[in-house]
Amino acid sequence: MGVKGIVKKAVEVGEMGFNKDGGAINWFPGHMAAATRAIRSRLKLSDLVIEVRDARIPFSSANQDLQPQLSAKRRVIALNKKDLANANVLNKWVRYFDSSNQDCLPINAHSRSSVRKTQFCAHCPSWIASFQLLDLVEFKLKEVMSREPTLLVMVVGVPNVGKSALINSIHQIASTRFPVQEKMKRATVGPLPGVTQDIAGYKIAHQPSIYVLDTPGVLVPNIPNIETGLKLALAGSVKDSVVGEDRIVQYLLTVLNTRGSPLHWKHLAKQMEETSQISEDKPDYNPKDLRPKMKKLPNASDLLYVKDLVREVQHALYVTLSEFGGNIEDENDMECLIEHQFEVLQKALKIPHKSSEARLMVSKKFLTLFRTGKLGSFVLDDVPEFNRES
Repeated sequence: MGVKGIVKKAVEVGEMGFNKDGGAINWFPGHMAAATRAIRSRLKLSDLVIEVRDARIPFSSANQDLQPQLSAKRRVIALNKKDLANANVLNKWVRYFDSSNQDCLPINAHSRSSVRKTQFCAHCPSWIASFQLLDLVEFKLKEVMSREPTLLVMVVGVPNVGKSALINSIHQIASTRFPVQEKMKRATVGPLPGVTQDIAGYKIAHQPSIYVLDTPGVLVPNIPNIETGLKLALAGSVKDSVVGEDRIVQYLLTVLNTRGSPLHWKHLAKQMEETSQISEDKPDYNPKDLRPKMKKLPNASDLLYVKDLVREVQHALYVTLSEFGGNIEDENDMECLIEHQFEVLQKALKIPHKSSEARLMVSKKFLTLFRTGKLGSFVLDDVPEFNRES
């Protein structure tokens, strides 16, 4: 069952609303409709837009309904979570956007050094490569700074691309440059119903005054391409419960198997054989979840356990794919491979075989490993063809 097979099977997924003719994914909470209207009205007033996308899905994480408006504005595309994306493929995406005369910058929104301003070298020919996000924002606004006393920068993006993390980093940087904001916290611009109750502004520059406006994450009313919907679900922009963790993992395993990613973990086979001889001396862990429940630093034992767990998962997938005698392109063969991989993952993830929710537990833990980058760095969207000499 190749990627197309998984997509075809996804037609049957319930709440996601896949239509049998390959039609749209209908998942559009009510607050998103109101938020989208508010964002459209604010876009008319903004001087520049920071569009945050997930670096693992640079195309799929774009809100296509807003693209006509966004492309007509001064815009910087911030590819967030660059630490989770394959650096070589991500660089190709940056060159693709550059070939389209679209400013694009990979960032890690949790790192203030990826966001804050640096010293600008006017004589450096590769200046944009050394730019941090706020550098690029001020550079893009340079032409209007002389005639506008106040400038508005708007941050937009679909849910869970790291927009809130970016806003927090910008706010922290701004509060150190303009301490009065520590008392003001948020400058309310206008009310919005839903998870984010208002559009808030933070001052990031003076003379002229530049404000960054926060907005809630919104999806399009429907996602016309089913595979795009699965990628958004895999990245966490659509709630797991809408598609189902099982279905998302089937898609992820299909992508990994089709690309041959587990075969790159061949070196783990020998390591696992060497460590298996001393496995009896290892303590028996059985955590309920990979994610910590409390905000505390993990101890050395926890880190070692997660590292060993990842190695066992990668080794299990390597063995199943390397010993697979079927045809990857055949849907039935791929389905059999994935079912076998669910079985070995259950053992690798130390999930009791008698558990009634074993498959769900496998799916949740495997998704956590992927989403936190423990399985490696990936970019799921293929780079479009473009003139590399332009």
